[in-house]
Amino acid sequence: MAFRVVSIKEFCAKPIDLWKNQWFLLTAGDFSTKKFNTMTVAWGSIGTMWDKPFVQVVVRPTRYTFEFIEAFDSFTLCAFPSQYRRVLNRLGSISGRNVDKIKESGLVPIPSQEIDAPGFQEASLILECRKIYWDDFEPGHFLDPRIEKNYPLKDYHRIYFGEILVILQR
Repeated sequence: MAFRVVSIKEFCAKPIDLWKNQWFLLTAGDFSTKKFNTMTVAWGSIGTMWDKPFVQVVVRPTRYTFEFIEAFDSFTLCAFPSQYRRVLNRLGSISGRNVDKIKESGLVPIPSQEIDAPGFQEASLILECRKIYWDDFEPGHFLDPRIEKNYPLKDYHRIYFGEILVILQR
């Protein structure tokens, strides 16, 4: 089944289910030069900010994908059917620094419609996003002390807001 473009007004999703149960692949870089990397993300949000449809993703500076999301102005978020859960788990647990983990995964990168970062042929949902904001987590601002347990190495996430430019869905 081919992708269809879905307008933001038509887009209907269960965001908590997407993030918590389906996960996403966050991919940044340039498809045309084959210079990109991907990682599995399960923390984030989808909504409206500054009158724009947006996603919010977080990336630790220790991740290889951090270099790509810093260097490029766009990224994709791809959700997958449940049969890809093992693949997403693997892509989230190994680095692309020393291994071609995308090739190893068997997933097929495809060009996006409006941005440089690729999506994936096997995805059920692709969000093409342009970065519009970033900031770093400030641990002194954590109101719930239990949050700190997520950072034993003190490698606090950088937050990125991406304006959703294109939504592709099966």
